[in-house]
Amino acid sequence: MNQRSRSLLPAAWMISAAFCFATMGALTHEVGSRCDWLFIAFVRIIATFVLSVALALAAGARLVVWRPRTLWWRSIAGTLSLACTFYALTRLPVADVLTLTNTYPLWIVLTTFAGGRRGGRAIDLACVACGVAGVVLIQQPHGAGTDGGGVAIALVASVMTAVAMLGLHRLKEVDARAVVAHFSGLASLTTALWLVAARPVVQIAAALDGAAVLLLAGVGLSGTAGQILLTKAYASGPPAKIAVLSLTQVVFGLGYDILLQDRRLTWPTLLGFVMVLGPTGWITSRAARPRRGPIAEDAPASPSRSSHGDVQPKPGVAG
Repeated sequence: MNQRSRSLLPAAWMISAAFCFATMGALTHEVGSRCDWLFIAFVRIIATFVLSVALALAAGARLVVWRPRTLWWRSIAGTLSLACTFYALTRLPVADVLTLTNTYPLWIVLTTFAGGRRGGRAIDLACVACGVAGVVLIQQPHGAGTDGGGVAIALVASVMTAVAMLGLHRLKEVDARAVVAHFSGLASLTTALWLVAARPVVQIAAALDGAAVLLLAGVGLSGTAGQILLTKAYASGPPAKIAVLSLTQVVFGLGYDILLQDRRLTWPTLLGFVMVLGPTGWITSRAARPRRGPIAEDAPASPSRSSHGDVQPKPGVAG
């Protein structure tokens, strides 16, 4: 394989991962009419837990539980993001959820202003304002009813992802595989306990017909495949530069909405996608540019997120 082909592989893996995550979103949306959203989230995150622990053990990474405290902050935020994302996926079109949950770099930018840190610029605030306006346009078709609530929940997921990202920035001393294992373990335990406490097990089992089982298996397999491809992409390419390509999952999500849900896109909705994804992509890609002078300690670095509520902290992580 020549040098050019090797240089394109990380991008190919990232786009393939985006396709897998969009597929997971489409399957989640479909099985949401047959199965409880919380059970779908549990199936997804338990697959992540098994994969992340296997990778950590294979690499000889030391798993951590109680310390540092920031690890719990990151895991709790990630768990909330996961729950909100899967709730929204069962109630909104896939592309809308993927767009809304990927707004988290905009909220990270806001924290730089709230904290009075360096790096805040007028163009960043303009990006945030543009993104918020785009969210309003995307929300219009859903109104203030149940779907409108789904929009709000998807935005909560993005805010929780931003919180998790800020926590990750302080966990440089912990192996990234151990970070993901901690998050997925806590999320698996939380969703399992939530299911036992709030959902009749008999009712969940009764809903698991053959079609539901196949769709759930697809959620787990496509999500796991996305994790592996994402790991390969970050392990072999510059994380900040390929992170922008993760936004292609919105394009794949739109394709699924049109093909499977017979969705008819309106110009305001398309404009909303552009107004959200444009500033988000710009802020993300800016993290890849060389900085001159001192770098703000808490500035977001190479943000990248998958559609299941987790954040990819470092190269070589399956989150």
